[in-house]
Amino acid sequence: MGVLPPPQVLRPWFRHAIPFIIFVLLLLYLCARSLGALSGCQYGSQSCTPEGPPLFQVRKQSGPLKAPELEKPQCLGPQGLLGRMMRSFSDSMNPEGDVELSQYLAGWRELVKFLTPFGSIFAFATSEAFTKVTALEARVRGPDAAHYRSLAAMVAWERRAGLLERPGIAPADSARSSGSRTMLLLHRALRWSQLCLHRVATGMLGGPDAGVQCSDAYSTVLAPYHPWLIRQAARLAFLAFPGRGRLLELACPGAREAEARAALARAADTLEDVYNRTQSVLAERGLLQLA
Repeated sequence: MGVLPPPQVLRPWFRHAIPFIIFVLLLLYLCARSLGALSGCQYGSQSCTPEGPPLFQVRKQSGPLKAPELEKPQCLGPQGLLGRMMRSFSDSMNPEGDVELSQYLAGWRELVKFLTPFGSIFAFATSEAFTKVTALEARVRGPDAAHYRSLAAMVAWERRAGLLERPGIAPADSARSSGSRTMLLLHRALRWSQLCLHRVATGMLGGPDAGVQCSDAYSTVLAPYHPWLIRQAARLAFLAFPGRGRLLELACPGAREAEARAALARAADTLEDVYNRTQSVLAERGLLQLA
């Protein structure tokens, strides 16, 4: 019988192999999707709706972590990615209880910039999100722009015009999805981003590492809607997830750990606020199971 190499030799090889394995799985998924297996849903026959109840509004989770009002780190300032993202998302919530689409999409653009350096799992997620943001922006700036100023206005218009898909049925061409369906997919991705950032900010020493916590958030929020290949690619990507310290450095460069945690907790608070607002608008109009 052959002798297996010692574990200390296998571990570095396995870590280097993870990105290649992820790439292969994603390539297989994209090939399958090009043949019609869009998001794990077969057009006209298979429901995209997972088992279990839809997500409802969530309670505040960020706890006592708050960045000092008079000593904001640069990442929360006018030029900081976190600061720009928070302002855009905050501005998207209008006094009427609706969501302004242009500001919401501006917030997503900043969120994509913020998350992309975090690793392969975020790079793939943000690539998908960027495609959806671009598709919605085309409607916000297109010939029917008057109907795409807010989430409620968009839903009302698309319902009147007969543009909404049947719940749980993916369109044959994802590029022709209704704005409401695209918004729902972004909404779910926002929830995962919020949970992950919150757990990075509040995780305790000796507790689960950031990769485990963000993986758990993915399993709860997004995995039920993803095909097998994407779930396996995500599982592997989380094995190579950066440590909490590195994530905090990326989130708030130059800040002390306590400041970075507090800033990230505030950002997670803002994402939670806009998630709850969007959730309310979609739920009132019966659209949480549209995709």
